[in-house]
Amino acid sequence: MVRFKKYKSISNRSLQNVLAYRTSYIITFASNFVNLLAIYFLWQGIYGGRMELGGYTWDQMKTYLLVTFLANSILSWYSETAISGKILDGSVVADLLKPIDFQSARFAETLGSSLLEGGMGTIIIGTFMLFTPGVSIPDSPLIWVFFIVSMFAAMLVKFGVVYLAALLCFWSTGSMGIVWARIAVTNLLSGALVPLAFFPNWLENLAMLLPFQSIIHTPTVIFLQQADVLEMLKLIGVQCFWGCTLWIAGRFMWNWAVRQVTIHGG
Repeated sequence: MVRFKKYKSISNRSLQNVLAYRTSYIITFASNFVNLLAIYFLWQGIYGGRMELGGYTWDQMKTYLLVTFLANSILSWYSETAISGKILDGSVVADLLKPIDFQSARFAETLGSSLLEGGMGTIIIGTFMLFTPGVSIPDSPLIWVFFIVSMFAAMLVKFGVVYLAALLCFWSTGSMGIVWARIAVTNLLSGALVPLAFFPNWLENLAMLLPFQSIIHTPTVIFLQQADVLEMLKLIGVQCFWGCTLWIAGRFMWNWAVRQVTIHGG
């Protein structure tokens, strides 16, 4: 119970930090919304009156874009730079002296900020839907349960990817190159830029073998009801597998990084 209270306190502090710097956060979030509008009008032009493209109707594509926006907003730039920033400014040393697990503490911070990020994302999506008719919404409570579970699992997978990328800062003097490379690979192979169904067969098959597809592809497939119940359970199972695998990989990488820092006297 004491251990849970420690991480709950970290989560609450992270939420308070976001609220304290809300102007900067709102500007960043607004830029993401502008990006959503740009992508929306881009796809509207691509469809150009077509009823279907790549197995997606225009209404399904609009839904796909909104789910993608929500998934990306739950764990945003703020959470990513918070981890790498601790390493680059040296404040990670203070965390080494605290009786807490660094990885768990960072995940608790992510959960705290995600409460606000997810809430604002939901409000923006709701507002967007008022002016965008035809968005496909599931009418089954079971689908909503699967979707919520899938979104949490997607956040766990994305945290694992972000955490591993942030730990590379132990061997780097900056984070921008690492962050932008991570974003580029994640957006491409998760389906955030283009649905995986639009990929060539070899690239789609490759993407399905990697953890990135669990971040965007899986939640959208569930929300659009493109799989039956058994397939949805399998997809969520794959998400959980990658979430656990990346968590373990992050722990091993952290232990290795700490040894390197100790050896070099950092």
